[in-house]
Amino acid sequence: MTTSTDTPLWTPDTLNASQTHMHAFMDFMTERFALDDGDYEALWEFSIEDREVFWDTFRKFANLRASHWGDKICSNANQMPGAKWFPDARLNYAENMLNRRDEGEAMVFRGEDKVESRLSWAELYNQVSVLAQGMRREGIEPGDRVSGYMPNMPATIIAMLATSSIGAVWSSCSPDFGVQGVLDRFGQIEPKLVISVDGYFYNGKSHSMREKLTEVMAGLPSVSSLLIVPYTTETPDISTIPKAVLLDEFTEDFRPKDIEFEQLPFDHPLFIMYSSGTTGVPKCIVHGAGGTLIQHAKEHMLHSDIHPDDRVFYFTTCGWMMWNWLASVLGRGATLLLYDGSPFYPDGNVIWDYAQEERMTFFGTSAKYIDALAKSGIKPRETHNLKTLRAMASTGSPLAPESFDYVYNDIKQDIHLASIAGGTDIVSCFMLGNPAAPVYRGEIQCRGLGMAVDVFDDEGKPVRGDKGELVCTVPFPSMPVGFWNDEDGAKYHSAYFDRFDNIWCHGDYVELTANNGIVIYGRSDATLNPGGVRIGTAEIYRQVEQLDDVVEGIVIGQSWDNDVRVVLFVRLRDGVDLDDALQDTIRKQIKANCTPRHVPARIIQVADIPRTKSGKITELAVRDVVHGRTIKNKEALANPEALDLYVDLAELQD
Repeated sequence: MTTSTDTPLWTPDTLNASQTHMHAFMDFMTERFALDDGDYEALWEFSIEDREVFWDTFRKFANLRASHWGDKICSNANQMPGAKWFPDARLNYAENMLNRRDEGEAMVFRGEDKVESRLSWAELYNQVSVLAQGMRREGIEPGDRVSGYMPNMPATIIAMLATSSIGAVWSSCSPDFGVQGVLDRFGQIEPKLVISVDGYFYNGKSHSMREKLTEVMAGLPSVSSLLIVPYTTETPDISTIPKAVLLDEFTEDFRPKDIEFEQLPFDHPLFIMYSSGTTGVPKCIVHGAGGTLIQHAKEHMLHSDIHPDDRVFYFTTCGWMMWNWLASVLGRGATLLLYDGSPFYPDGNVIWDYAQEERMTFFGTSAKYIDALAKSGIKPRETHNLKTLRAMASTGSPLAPESFDYVYNDIKQDIHLASIAGGTDIVSCFMLGNPAAPVYRGEIQCRGLGMAVDVFDDEGKPVRGDKGELVCTVPFPSMPVGFWNDEDGAKYHSAYFDRFDNIWCHGDYVELTANNGIVIYGRSDATLNPGGVRIGTAEIYRQVEQLDDVVEGIVIGQSWDNDVRVVLFVRLRDGVDLDDALQDTIRKQIKANCTPRHVPARIIQVADIPRTKSGKITELAVRDVVHGRTIKNKEALANPEALDLYVDLAELQD
């Protein structure tokens, strides 16, 4: 990867930089703590060394609401896991999202070219109010789980806010998830209430949810009611779906009134999100209301410079943590621009039409989308009026240097391009943008304030200008509360803290540059990441190995074309060859029960699969062989000769 350490691609205009939240906060901190004026690195170091003062000062600067904050900022302040932020606080996430109640636009929605709607702040508040009342009548209480099987639309935001206003816990996935993928997630957390749509649009076509919902409900005995939001049909027939009720019928007995926001501890669960390793069902990561609130406020205000007059877009589904991140923008009083469907239907201009027509100011997307635009020859700079667009964020996978070039050459020259990175694990970012600092080609601008990001070598020593493990060396508020059904914390500890004691090890392979920026070279573990969406290999195995002709499989992510593509190797039963028909069967099985993103780009037949002496298949070793890397742990393998089967495969060269 080639980066430029000398000449920035973009430097903020002095006047504009002085009007950013970051500049105002730096002045605020400089006056109180005698920091070097305008020096981001000095502010970052202060935010790490005096982190309790930093986080307490920021929550006051951001005017975050709580019925009580308390005097204690952090207990066990040096322990990971174990640190407890604002242990005496009582607050509500939804209350902080609904600061406005006027006629200004809170949300604009487009469902491809089929549906368009707008919602004022007053309408948003009122709809949250009536749904929360319906939920309370249903018996939803603090700590209960409410699950959304939903597109990225206003009803989803409303349901999440109603859930959190009560102190119940929200969890969601997108409607393209197959039945097994949904049950693997929601089945673990046993929701009391599920909300879904009758169908969804993608690539100009309508996809019914009726059959999937019937199967999902059969596998979720904990659910008392399934709320159906009409989307593709004005009056959908839900008579065959167990426990289904139309949303309007569920709320018809209630009228808007002041919302009763439950005041709950800082660490009270807000979201449950999902991340997968190489075995078992997805891990259920529990995020607290206070940590999510303060971290998102910091990232939106300081690192993204979002103001109440901004109009903020992020291309995301409800199965990605960027949806949660986007929803929190409401706390800044800004307008959400929501979109559901294909970003290339009817053509690659659809999102840019949206940007122009709705005067978008902040455009968020994935690195893969930017790459796809470039390959399609689309040049929004020549076809659209993007005068209002001042910032663009990219995440999901590393943003290639060539994509930086494309943004500045073919989208807009005067734009703050922020490559950002963190993940589901922290429902936020470790490193991201700085609107008051230059952008360098191929680099993430900075480490986030309050985030003690460093790079360690294999011995746990910090390295600079060399590749290593992304770590965080001190606690931060948006660390997970824990994992669901992990009473002793063993799974949580194993996921992040086994590698280095009392150090968060994230699993990214990165470099800290001379500009104090970050370059990401990919994941350092076996989790797949095609198109920026993290996928656990176990979800694919569960489907493939149900097929009679497949004995077992092993799946890796192959670095390809500035992204990661899923490659599945299969060992078949004797006498069976991997023909086109079997490949088609495998792909259909995976797509039907997981998501389209799980479907492998390449399927290759192999005679043997390498495994450890304890009998576990070893994905990392296969992935390293495919990428031409040295295998460090051959001595741990029971059949190291099997690795020879994966060397220089012709099928992986194009």
